[in-house]
Amino acid sequence: MHIRMGTRGSALALAQCNEVKALLEKAYPQHSFEICVITTKGDRIQHVALDQMKDKGIFVKEIEQQLLEHTIDLAVHSMKDMPSVLDERLCFTETLLREDARDVLVLRNATSLESLPLHARIATGSKRRRFQLLRQREDLEIVGIRGNIETRLKKLEDQQLDGIVLAAAGLKRLQLAQYITQTLPEHIMVPAVAQGAIAIEVHKKRNDLVELVNALCTKRVDEEVCAERAFLQELNGGCHTPLGARCILHEADAELFAVYGSEDGARLFDLHVSGPRAQAQAMAIEAAQRLRKKVEEGL
Repeated sequence: MHIRMGTRGSALALAQCNEVKALLEKAYPQHSFEICVITTKGDRIQHVALDQMKDKGIFVKEIEQQLLEHTIDLAVHSMKDMPSVLDERLCFTETLLREDARDVLVLRNATSLESLPLHARIATGSKRRRFQLLRQREDLEIVGIRGNIETRLKKLEDQQLDGIVLAAAGLKRLQLAQYITQTLPEHIMVPAVAQGAIAIEVHKKRNDLVELVNALCTKRVDEEVCAERAFLQELNGGCHTPLGARCILHEADAELFAVYGSEDGARLFDLHVSGPRAQAQAMAIEAAQRLRKKVEEGL
């Protein structure tokens, strides 16, 4: 069987797709695999901040269309780019791979968030990151930024920024971990839902591909991602809303870090809860309900 794998064309997207391809080729030498690069709306429009774009799934729609037209067989995405609800004709496999889920600071001169000078300029295109940073250091000047990882690292120097916030996973997958100044723990910066996880999406009729991928997956990783996605789905969140969740599973227990706020960041609440591992998704849904109520009431 020849399997066509759709992906965006950024260095990170290709690195992720090649990582998946290598695993599948090793496990299934009887099949052949081909990477197909697809340009999305999010790739084409670089001058508009992500949180100003009205569409959900701006990095995935064109790829999903090719799945529906059967011009590709499976799609490889960053799970954090996926909308809360999929097209009813499509589905995910279980989660095959996840890197470090945390956010990191890449600083030009300082050595930590605490040691940044007053009114330091930090760049991020994410409301979730912006408002959580300001909660730690309200003096910071947060500026917008777009572009792939390499572009953002270049802007750090060219625009004489004091720092940028990035996902640890992207830097590590591109062998750029040496740029990380400080890794931000979940109690300071709750990551995006499913950050660091690779999503593999297929047509629901392709049970053969689902079984192929699922046979290689780790249950713990998939359970964590499913719990975080349950949080997202309960809030029906997108780029406009500051929200994040990180589920960490232990042998018998689960803990969840979560954050949710109003669009303008005037109300931002977080929580850290734990419970039985078997109840991780229910715990995430309850956390979403609690946080939504707090934001709506402005407590």
